[in-house]
Amino acid sequence: MASTFTFRAMDLAGTASAGELQADSKAAVSEQLRHRGLIVLDVSQKSSPFNIEDLFRRFSSIDMRELAIFSRQFATLNASGMPMLRTLQTLEEQTKDEEIKAAAAGIRGDVEAGSSLEEAMARYPRVFDRLYRAMVRSGEQSGRLDEAMDRIANQVEKADALRREVKSALMYPAVIFGFATVVLIAIVAFVIPVFANIFKELAEEHPEEGGGLPAPTQFCVDLSKALTGYWFVIIPAVVLAFFLFFKWKKTERGHATWDRFILKLPAKIGDVVQKVALARWSRTFSGAVSSGVPMLQAIKLTGETAGNVVIEEAMEDVYNSVKRGGSIAAPIAEDDIFPPMVGHMIAVGEETGQLDEMLSKVADFYEAEVDAKVKALTSLLEPVMIVVVGGMVGFIVISMYLPMFSIYEKIR
Repeated sequence: MASTFTFRAMDLAGTASAGELQADSKAAVSEQLRHRGLIVLDVSQKSSPFNIEDLFRRFSSIDMRELAIFSRQFATLNASGMPMLRTLQTLEEQTKDEEIKAAAAGIRGDVEAGSSLEEAMARYPRVFDRLYRAMVRSGEQSGRLDEAMDRIANQVEKADALRREVKSALMYPAVIFGFATVVLIAIVAFVIPVFANIFKELAEEHPEEGGGLPAPTQFCVDLSKALTGYWFVIIPAVVLAFFLFFKWKKTERGHATWDRFILKLPAKIGDVVQKVALARWSRTFSGAVSSGVPMLQAIKLTGETAGNVVIEEAMEDVYNSVKRGGSIAAPIAEDDIFPPMVGHMIAVGEETGQLDEMLSKVADFYEAEVDAKVKALTSLLEPVMIVVVGGMVGFIVISMYLPMFSIYEKIR
């Protein structure tokens, strides 16, 4: 993650200057200053006080909709003939996202100092990923930056629409599941203890009945005692388990294991995950190819930004094939992650020289498939959740009334 560094430098005329820069390391700061024609005197990392906003920003993601608007406005202003510095200043003033606004301000300063647009964007990897910067560099080198930014805007908009579609479709089941979990915990923690006291009083009043509680009732009572008596152990244990899980998932081995696992989930979940990954992969690959990014670099970047390690490994095979002079379609047709249709369409795209168009059609197809599959999955999850939650509540209710029925029957 980029940090803030303070520097002191002087130009060839001996004029001293000082300021602050954001970069990944001191070496990156020195490199930027040398690009500006300055002689570096001192570079040190700036220590900043704890800021809760910075903490939340670290764990949040960039607003893709704002990034798409930024890219679209960039393309429009650049195509209109507006000078680069004025374009960046206009974007800085119009952007609502604070992180993108700060990035636009920093880019404007670097471009004014002589850096290329792609080099300036490299200082903000959270905002502009490697594929974004590669497409910008291709646009700069070809003199068609407005077209490149327009393609980037289209790609970001499509990716954002896909992500929002999946999120919105799963929001209702997630809310219902969360609410049901809270209600069940409340029942176990507050309602069952009341019944447990009643059972205790009845047992004391009629000791001759004996026999203890039925097994389902005893299970619910023991669960309630564990939750209310050891909450100070259970809650930290759950938090620690989630922390260790997410930490493990960030490791290379954990990330690969998790990506393979979710592709095999039953009830069409793995199928939806696969189609989301394929839609993202084909849209990204199409954008890189149509922007003029060199093929080997486009393959490498597409694999790294696909979001699934299985596709990334498949793109390694594609990379090796193309590097040896082979085709793209052959290794894709041999990999199980890609359905046969994908291999055939890519083969046709290679033969006709319309690879980007074919990839775009593949992306359109799988985005439509994701829409249909997510709706089907949502319609399947809703009744399943109702049955599961209803079954759990029914089990608790029946468990609580079983002893009462038994005792009253014996009293009669």
